Amino acid sequence: MTLSLPDGLIVVAKADCPTCRLVEPLLTELDQAGALTVLVQDSDDYAAALPGTQYDQTLEQSFRLGIEFVPTLIRVEQGKEVERTYGWHKADWQALSGVATLGEDLPVMRPGCGSKTLDPGIAEELELAFGDVRLQSREIDIAGADDAMETCYERGWTDGLPVVPPTPVRVLRMLKGTDRAGDEVLGLMPPDLVPCTVEKVAVNAVMAGCKPEYMPVLLAAVEAALTDEFGLHGLTCTTMFGSPMIVVNGPITKAIGMNSGVNALGQGNRANATIGRALQLIVRNVGGGRPGEIDRATMGTPGKYSFCFAEAEDADWLPLAQERGVDSGRSAVTLFPGEGVQGIVDQKSRDPESLAKSFAMSLRTVDHAKLAMAGDAVLVVSPEHARVFIEAGWSKQRLREELEQLLLAPGKDLIAGAGGIAEGIPAKFKDQQVPKFRPGGLLIVRVGGTAGLFSAIIAGWAASGPVGSSPVTCEVKL
Repeated sequence: MTLSLPDGLIVVAKADCPTCRLVEPLLTELDQAGALTVLVQDSDDYAAALPGTQYDQTLEQSFRLGIEFVPTLIRVEQGKEVERTYGWHKADWQALSGVATLGEDLPVMRPGCGSKTLDPGIAEELELAFGDVRLQSREIDIAGADDAMETCYERGWTDGLPVVPPTPVRVLRMLKGTDRAGDEVLGLMPPDLVPCTVEKVAVNAVMAGCKPEYMPVLLAAVEAALTDEFGLHGLTCTTMFGSPMIVVNGPITKAIGMNSGVNALGQGNRANATIGRALQLIVRNVGGGRPGEIDRATMGTPGKYSFCFAEAEDADWLPLAQERGVDSGRSAVTLFPGEGVQGIVDQKSRDPESLAKSFAMSLRTVDHAKLAMAGDAVLVVSPEHARVFIEAGWSKQRLREELEQLLLAPGKDLIAGAGGIAEGIPAKFKDQQVPKFRPGGLLIVRVGGTAGLFSAIIAGWAASGPVGSSPVTCEVKL
């Protein structure tokens, strides 16, 4: 709807603005000089004696005029705005109004105030009411006596923790965090294969407690999850432990305040916690991946609440995203089908050879010490352990190559039945040297506080690979 503008002058003001009060006596003079419309945002008393004064109680006219400051003076000719000024600038008001002596006794300049249309929460309400934005999601009416959070529990929208009710205003505010259209379809969200739009992502981002500036990272994570390579359907339905884990690289990690240091795999950081949680809620609320239904995990993992962190990037070690083909200086997320965190405690190794052997011994236990070429793994190296390798001139790639050699094992020791253990790999491998991980199945990231000779292993879903789930990296689109 286009606002019909009367020819002449329009003044938009607020009664509680000192500068608006300063210019109020001038409005009679302007009214006598020609047609004048006064729009008052907060009172029906301001300039009430003038015939052209209107109380813009709904703020629709102020919104459609794009008012950011008050007072604003606008000249309209033939129904179209031709000029405007805001605040009180004597020369500008005199020139725009055509009244050469206007406000001669007033100060030369006084700043105005912010328009009421820009008050917290008001801008989004006005955009929803009078703008071009139309949210596609179905709105649920809740009786005034009902608790919105309890309604979210009752309808099965939560992960067991309280969620932020996704009101239209909150969803619109979340959508401001991206330039992408709300109705853009990112793909079909398994397991129900429901179209997942940017707006649906925003709804769940609100529920998870995200800030709007987290949206580009979350959207990249969703796009990675929807690739065939990641295999989200199988990961959601498996009886095993895995769930999507997000590793973030690049400048955006600092821009939105992500944690890559002390307790990065734990609680306490809003960006880490809510981005990971939002992805899990999207799987649940958009795709239908609810535990006890399609989610058949025997035990599950705390990572199904949230599992997201940033890599502590170091000039001496290539960041994960760059290892996976993303240009330096760009931001990206890598989605991995992660299980729990298995600690590695080695406080005595001071040379890279010894520490690599410690890592390899611990990595052998992923899934089971007798299983090989099944699950992937992420080796999370703390800064103190990384320093051992960096000072010796070892790159990430050098460490990975060393680990691959150390993790070769005689097939005869791994086959089913060997050592009196029924679990194991097929007998056809008994005469081979068997690698623990498939090619490319071991990722290395640098994460954690600078004190503590501890690292960790995050095992991948045992069905990872061509028929299961592989790590996927997607660049963040700002």
